[in-house]
Amino acid sequence: MWLSVRVPASSANLGPGFDALAIALSRYLTVTVEPTGRRQIEVLSTRELGDGRNLVLEAMQALARLVGKRLPGCRIAVESTIPVARGLGSSAAAIVGGLLAANVLLGTPLTKEGIWRLAWQLEGHGDNVTAALYGGAVLALQGQAGPLARQVPIAAPLQAVLLIPDQPGYTSEARAVLPDQVTRQVAIATAARCALLVLALSTGQFALLSEAMADDLHQPYRANLYPYLVDAIAAARLGGAYGACLSGSGPSVLALVAPDSAEAVRQQLAGVVERHRISAEIAILDIADEGAAVHVVPEASSGKRPTPRGTDRSAGAPVKA
Repeated sequence: MWLSVRVPASSANLGPGFDALAIALSRYLTVTVEPTGRRQIEVLSTRELGDGRNLVLEAMQALARLVGKRLPGCRIAVESTIPVARGLGSSAAAIVGGLLAANVLLGTPLTKEGIWRLAWQLEGHGDNVTAALYGGAVLALQGQAGPLARQVPIAAPLQAVLLIPDQPGYTSEARAVLPDQVTRQVAIATAARCALLVLALSTGQFALLSEAMADDLHQPYRANLYPYLVDAIAAARLGGAYGACLSGSGPSVLALVAPDSAEAVRQQLAGVVERHRISAEIAILDIADEGAAVHVVPEASSGKRPTPRGTDRSAGAPVKA
């Protein structure tokens, strides 16, 4: 048989929702697995999926250890249009893809919730992995009784316009610049904006996103790492974006827009690229309403390898300064 798993990209935080809010985006990582009947596991992809590691294989091995089984011999291929270390959930997609693939190979020992809990444990926080697994906008937190997550409905069509620098950024560096303590004023504003953000998305009051996606908790500090950030947020709003923010820990910038405003926002962000003399791609993506999907081709029809493709609505060629 052939087995393939397709997992969307994701953008976390959405401004004030630090390690708690995320949204799935229509770029995809695809894991294709072919059992071989031998003992060896052959990885056909040499793509690094996080810190020089193959997180797909690591996730598969973690699930096997958890359920006390051995992965069967197989060939694993990984294809991805999610750039690594850009704040677009590449590691979360790799972890979710590996877990879902291993779960099928081992006879489905875990439920979807079990997959989610293990993905959270491996990633270290729940925002990106929840969006990657379930799709849409999500809220994830460590509740009093353990991890808790819910999807946040999006009441009307939205698209995302992203400024994606060619130069990577690393979560460890982006977290290192954050203070250990914040003022009561910042804590109150952050909580209020998170509530406003969920309200805006779920009721379609998207005009509120300009305020809801503003942030005092982490973005002012990370702007020192990404000098174009403040300009990019202002430019996106000038172009008609409802709101804009740093995508995850950066370096990408996310703008949420009405579909008919996407091109105008793209042009404004292209201007930011030129002004700051950075090399970057400007991409227009859909919100990925569907999360990770598994496709199994049974042995009788396994002669043709499944190659599911995600929608990638990038607007034109990368913008180079």
